[in-house]
Amino acid sequence: MCNNVTQAVAAIRKLESSDQINDVIEAIKLQQTWVAKNAARSVQVGSVVTFEGRRGRTVTGEVLKVNQKTIVVLDQSTQQRWKVTASMVSPI
Repeated sequence: MCNNVTQAVAAIRKLESSDQINDVIEAIKLQQTWVAKNAARSVQVGSVVTFEGRRGRTVTGEVLKVNQKTIVVLDQSTQQRWKVTASMVSPI
């Protein structure tokens, strides 16, 4: 694990009240939302992306639609549509 993550985990383990834990959970949710939205902004319709699908299979496809937090991808090999969390895709 990276040093920042190790320090964060150590700090979380020192929390003693539910209010403190809830504040950390809220901060994590806000950060996840920011990461997903930022990732969605990095691709556009027609882009070719890749992501890890079910059972570890790597899927490559074309972006059909970009939502706030998710991306709809058309698998090039099977023509299956996938609705994927934006932070999971990588542009090619």
